[in-house]
Order: sequence, then C-alpha cells, then structure tokens
Amino acid sequence: MCALHSARAIEPVRDDAPKIGAIVYENDKYPDELFKWIVGQCRARGLALAGVLQFPAFEGADPSCDVVLEDIVSGRRTVLFDDRGPGAKGCRLDVGALLEAAMEIERGFETNPSLLVLNKFGKIEAEGGGMCGVIARALERGIPVVIGVPARNLEAWRNFADEFAIELPGDIDQIGRWLAGLG
Repeated sequence: MCALHSARAIEPVRDDAPKIGAIVYENDKYPDELFKWIVGQCRARGLALAGVLQFPAFEGADPSCDVVLEDIVSGRRTVLFDDRGPGAKGCRLDVGALLEAAMEIERGFETNPSLLVLNKFGKIEAEGGGMCGVIARALERGIPVVIGVPARNLEAWRNFADEFAIELPGDIDQIGRWLAGLG
C-alpha cells in the first residue's frame, strides 16, 4: 500500500458519484489502515459518520477470524467470532453478534451521517444477509457507503450493488477523489 501521508486533502467536487465505494482487496489482506485513514479524513472535515472499523480481538489474533467491530458513533465493540478453543480449525461467525452490530450501526443513522463505513462484504453478505439490509437502508436515506470487498466475494458484490457502486483499488488518491465527489 502507498504511504498514507502523501494523499491530498478531500474536498467536495461533484454530486453524481456512485453512492457506494467498494474497496476491493486481496483475500485475507484487509486494508485496516486505509479504513482508519478514511475515517480520519472525514472527521477532519467535520463529517458525521456511522458504521464500524475492524480491529484484531487480541494481540497475535488471526486476522481472518479474531476480529472485533467498533461502532464509529458509540464506540461499542462487538466480537464477531465464537471462541472455539485452541484445537479448532476455521472460523465460526457469531451471526447474533453481527446482527447486534448492524442494529447499533442503524442507531447511528440518527446522527444524519454523511457516510456509512462498513468493514467488509463477507460471506454472510455474499449470501444476502449480514449488513446487506443496513446498506439498503443507508441508500434509502441518501447516505453514501464505503465498504471493503475481498476478491473472493467480488462477483456476489457486483450482483448485489449493481450500478450503485464503484470499485476502488487501495489507492488513497482515488478513494479521496471518490469521497470528495460525495459532496
């Protein structure tokens, strides 16, 4: 990834940008620093945000399993995966925890956010669940969305988002221009 400090400031330029920015990334290479940068840039502009940032659940955590979502508005943290013990293989998503996080995000819509930040379009979303309803409700309210999309879910993402989204590489200049285009 390029150095984050080299990006230009985000300034509004137009109002016809696609309302969903999908940051497409390599499987298992979640761009956490990029999402933190997006949130920081938007906060620096004084924009109200809703959504979540993804963090490791603990030091040395498996980045594909041991994650926590932190709500941008409330600061509430939700552990997404069941602890299956030391000998377990693979992940087990706690769907109830994901739904709790989705409800917390929607409560953040009361702040009339300028942008909804979602960590990723994962397996559950690719199957039509998870945060899909949150994305739809955000668009109904006119709230633009930025979301991470791992390459393995790109086809499902395209079927879900259709013409409402633009695919963005992990390039901060391009992402900055897209954000600026939201007004």
